[in-house]
Amino acid sequence: MTLAISSGILIGGAVYLMLRRDMLRIALGFTLLSHGINLMIVATGGTYARNEPFGSHTLEQMGFAADPLPQAFVLTAIVIGFSISVLMFVTAAVGDGDDATRPELDLDKHKDVVL
Repeated sequence: MTLAISSGILIGGAVYLMLRRDMLRIALGFTLLSHGINLMIVATGGTYARNEPFGSHTLEQMGFAADPLPQAFVLTAIVIGFSISVLMFVTAAVGDGDDATRPELDLDKHKDVVL
């Protein structure tokens, strides 16, 4: 239940941030979204009966081992999400400020332009 609530809060905050027009908030929202989805993937591995990933090597104990596939997916998603987040943060830091995404600020710069 805790993983579901945490994932819901992270994804809700991510949607809120990604609906804003500032590139920095979009990048932060994407980062929160990747963390929330990673928690959802971990929850699919059966957190109620989580033991060590490989368990013991007897046949009767193999049913109690944790599923390693969601753990491998999350590890891959962390690496990919980190690289995309770095790219988005660099784009937010280096990008031009005149991309017309914030009309309240951009109208002052372009008063002579007729739309």
